[in-house]
Amino acid sequence: MEYTTLGATGLEVSRLCLGTMNFGSGWRPTYQDDWTVDEEDSQPVIERAIEHGINFIDTANIYSTGDSERIVGNAIEEYERDELVVATKVYGQMHTGPNGQGLSRKHILDQAHASLDRLGTDYIDLYQIHRWDDQTPIEETLSALDHLVDEGLVRYVGASSMAGWQFMKALQTSDVEHYERFVSMQPEYSLVRRHEEENVVPVCADQGIGVVPWSPLYRGFLTGKYERDDEPPEGSRMAEEGVTPAEEFDDDQWAVLDAVREIADEQDVSPVQVSIAWLLHKDVVTAPIVGPKSVDQLDETVGALDIDLSDEDIERLEAPIDPVWSDDLL
Repeated sequence: MEYTTLGATGLEVSRLCLGTMNFGSGWRPTYQDDWTVDEEDSQPVIERAIEHGINFIDTANIYSTGDSERIVGNAIEEYERDELVVATKVYGQMHTGPNGQGLSRKHILDQAHASLDRLGTDYIDLYQIHRWDDQTPIEETLSALDHLVDEGLVRYVGASSMAGWQFMKALQTSDVEHYERFVSMQPEYSLVRRHEEENVVPVCADQGIGVVPWSPLYRGFLTGKYERDDEPPEGSRMAEEGVTPAEEFDDDQWAVLDAVREIADEQDVSPVQVSIAWLLHKDVVTAPIVGPKSVDQLDETVGALDIDLSDEDIERLEAPIDPVWSDDLL
């Protein structure tokens, strides 16, 4: 496993981050997901990740309404806590009714303690706001996060999925008011979803922020498991949602997948490995979040660390798409 530091901090993290959105019951207050895996199938994936040297594990309170955090907590109980970097997030709806979601001081503090209980740990290494909250002043949010750091319950704070101007506003507010500063950003970022290159990625590069991309395979598209004219594989998220590959993906995205498959064939590797390797070649990227449901999927993904892409390869992969940003993408 390769390691790097998270943004401008001294925190050492693996070049791959284990994402755990797939783990748990799938239940949330307003709907039920059917594509998650239970604890029995989740635990071997977490154990295998740690065997590979992955020390960076990401979850969120909203994932299966806390069930993912509980599964992670049970799985890491036997390991040395100081060897792991555990990240979770706050914002999403945890219950219906007042104060059930958002970034108010009350919700953040209540949910931080709830996450600590579910994770079975005394502190969270990286506590992230999952989305921007238009209903709460950013000063209130940052003050609450700062309090958690002062209390020793949180070591670093991060953010996810917002407009570049919002992120810069938060960073500036932290600097002016002397609140704990965000050290990381989780944007959606993949070969077929590069809009963040025109939004928050340049902010991160300028401000020394670690970039931890989510959905690096874009809903499984870059695994190569979908064909334009076929029905989605049984058990896939797309099959559960009742849409077809032709409806879901546009011509430019299919052109990118063609290039991914060609390079994978040339190097005798998989499309998964090429797609993850592309992100690893980006200087601004700290660690893509990978979300395997099985040990085999995880083992395949780890192979991306050994792939070298030439400048010509990268140009071929990027040629079909000209990144454009819109607030509608959030």
